[in-house]
Amino acid sequence: MRRIGLFGGTFDPPHLGHLALAEWARDRLALDRVLFMPAGVPPHKRGRALSGAVHRVAMARLAVRGHRAFAVSTLEARRRGPSFTVDTLRALKAAHPGARLYLLMGADSLDDFASWHEPGAIAGLATLVVAARPGAGRPRGGRRAGRGLPARIIRLRNPGIELSSSALRARARAGRSLRCLVPDAVAAYIARHRLYRGSR
Repeated sequence: MRRIGLFGGTFDPPHLGHLALAEWARDRLALDRVLFMPAGVPPHKRGRALSGAVHRVAMARLAVRGHRAFAVSTLEARRRGPSFTVDTLRALKAAHPGARLYLLMGADSLDDFASWHEPGAIAGLATLVVAARPGAGRPRGGRRAGRGLPARIIRLRNPGIELSSSALRARARAGRSLRCLVPDAVAAYIARHRLYRGSR
């Protein structure tokens, strides 16, 4: 049985923290493949200006280049309308019958998992793999931690890396270096296309 990890996100830009998390999951779970899935229209980030999907897909491809187990899927980037995880998992199940799917997410995403589109169906299609994120994974608004969450959750117990795409966009906007924070090919792409030079 093939073991496939799904790693979704905006990847605006993809950075070394993304790659470290994906490699940690690949090694810990013996994954045959980790699919990086740049979102087209992420439902949880509506209204926020994003780089075009063509740029985010291109940067993701540059980021994973050379890693045999990593690949980029354009399934969500090509989809019209919001990119719902449950639709992506159903498509992957159809494309890879018999494969076991693992959904990689940060602890901050798990905090809001109950508000996702069809969370029960998501939990039935894939095992949730939760990566440590600094400051995440704490109960909000008095809710009991873990309440209403699916039974199939794997805590990745990865080292926390405080690196975010929003902070990198701010650095690029200020003309600061992204060296050692994103792969060199991604940094070159950002400079060549003058990404993040506006108000975002």
